[in-house]
Amino acid sequence: MKRLLAVLLAGLMVLSLAACTPSQDADYIIYSDNAFAPFEFMKDGAYTGVDMDLMAAIAEDQGFTYTMKNEGFDAAMGAVQAGQADGMIAGMTINDKRKETYDFSDGYFEDGQIMVVAANSTIAAEADLAGKKVAAKKGTESTKYAESLKPTYGFEIIYYDDSPAMYQAVLTGAADACFEDFSVIGWAIKNDGIALKTVGEVVNKAYYGFAVKKGTNPELIEMFNKGLANIKANGKYEAILAKYGY
Repeated sequence: MKRLLAVLLAGLMVLSLAACTPSQDADYIIYSDNAFAPFEFMKDGAYTGVDMDLMAAIAEDQGFTYTMKNEGFDAAMGAVQAGQADGMIAGMTINDKRKETYDFSDGYFEDGQIMVVAANSTIAAEADLAGKKVAAKKGTESTKYAESLKPTYGFEIIYYDDSPAMYQAVLTGAADACFEDFSVIGWAIKNDGIALKTVGEVVNKAYYGFAVKKGTNPELIEMFNKGLANIKANGKYEAILAKYGY
């Protein structure tokens, strides 16, 4: 099994680089986030991550090509809505509100939100946020959750464009806490040595999905779903998650 995973991982690295190379002949334009490890992040001058590898494996399985643009989560949503992108894969949680604007694939990874504070913080519960400042990343489920708590606990929300900026705000004291997807902040703490810690339990567990503008590109959703099912059956999906510690 280990030998099989090693072979699959080597193949996935090649596929990821090939499928993400910009091409005028690409079938689709796909947008993604630019700093959301382990799903998309820069390494050795190229974007990698769970989403990057999944997209490459699914495209190879279904026989289509694409150009990947890592422009940020908010920018990706805007590009899809404006018709500048055919789809997006960016650790995007499937929910009923977003279904009003997007059509989603089957879910490909389950996650949820958790509160994050500095490693030396004394904040131990959501109630401790009263009168404090909370950092939030624009357009995300974590921000939506923070906004739902604000009327109860009376804290100020400061908005940021990406996760690193949000983390930095907490590290420097510009904010007292933030909310983030559990797997993402877990990666940052473990692999980047960032001096943050999680507080409380994971909430709002839901699945990430590939998304297109509502009513458009149904063939792309169909290919994504078929490809996802196939790579789950042949072991490539398992190999991708194993590559990033899942």
